Formats: sequence, structure tokens, C-alpha cells
Amino acid sequence: MRLLLVEDDNHVAAALSAILARHGFDVTHARSGEEALQALVPEVDGFGVVLLDLGLPDQDGYEVCGKIRKRTATPVIMVTARSDVRSRIHGLNLGADDYVVKPYDTGELLARIHAVSRRTVHEDATGSTETVVRLGAVRIELPTRQVSVNGSVVQLTRKEFDLLALLAQRPGVVFRREQIISEVWRTSWEGTGRTLEVHVASLRSKLHMPALIETVRGVGYRLVAPTAQGAG
Repeated sequence: MRLLLVEDDNHVAAALSAILARHGFDVTHARSGEEALQALVPEVDGFGVVLLDLGLPDQDGYEVCGKIRKRTATPVIMVTARSDVRSRIHGLNLGADDYVVKPYDTGELLARIHAVSRRTVHEDATGSTETVVRLGAVRIELPTRQVSVNGSVVQLTRKEFDLLALLAQRPGVVFRREQIISEVWRTSWEGTGRTLEVHVASLRSKLHMPALIETVRGVGYRLVAPTAQGAG
């Protein structure tokens, strides 16, 4: 995924870019609001997420966010030391998709990046909207939050759907327990681990595909992409 990092501190940007690169992101660094806006040309930008620091040298970060939203639908995550509720609400009202307060945990930041990118509706080259994830016999319809296996609809709870949609985002990739808890339950790991295990077990049972979600001992879970006849 291409990511636009808007950060005027070169040392912070370099360290964060290195971390993001290790997690598979192609990072473009903009040092000011104007650089960010120049990079976000709708027909060519191709960015999956904008990570926007609010303390910019040339423009107020909130103002930049508003301009970005008028220019493109690319998800924006604000990063700032301003932790008060009013500042968060103001940022969200301007069109930000999420808000991360400094100092932040890198794992949480990565989880939030994946979360906003997953919620985004992408358009393919023909202009059609891709809103369905297909994994062998499993079909996940994102707008209607409907899941079916071999054509038969499976009734899932909200959290079960969110969990499945998260894992289906990157089949074969291991999601850490802490990351899953952060994205699906919007809370910390402590006291929620058993809830995650129960939801995984429920998904395996409801989908009649016990091998679909693999436990990676000591780390987390990953989705094993099934064949078209994988349900049974």
C-alpha cells in the first residue's frame, strides 16, 4: 500500500518511514501541507492512506485536512499531541477518518492504518466499485455485511463479521492478537483475549470450515484461503 506521510520533523519521519516500510508500506514523505496537497492529485495519487501530522510549518493541519477531503476520498488519519475531545471532534468533522494521539504505540498506529484502508471502497480501472471479497467458497459482501458459503447465507454477529473481514483483508498474513483486539474491539488486549478466542471458534463453527482460521501459537491468527470447494 502507498502511504503519504505528512510530517515536518525529518527525524520523526525517517524513523516512522522505516517502520512502515518494514510492514510493507511504500511511503512518500511530505514536509508541509502544500507538499501534501501537490502529491494528492486525484487522477494519479494512488495513496491508500494519508498520515497527517497537525503541527505543520506552512498551514494548520486541520485546514490541510479539509483541503485533502475536497480533493480526494483517500482516508486521512490525523496524528497530533492534541488529546482533548474537542480537537478530535473537530478533526473528524473536517473529514478525518481516524485520530491518533502522540505518543502512540506503533502497533496501534498500524492497526488503525489497516482499519481505515479496509473501510475504504476502491474503484478498479473500469470504474466499477469493488465491494465483495471472494475466498474460495466464501463470499463477503462489505456494504451489506453479508457472508455466504457456497451460496448459503451465514448469520454472523457484528464482531464476527468485523473479525472475518479483517483477516480476509490479507489471506495468509498473521494478525497479532493485540492488533485484532485493537481493530475489532477498539480496546486493549488485557481482559479481551478470551473473547477473541470465542469469536474465532464461533466463526469456524458457523462457516463449517474449521481450517479457515489458523491459530499461530503465541502470535495470533491468519486466514487460510480455501478452495472453491473448501466448505464441508
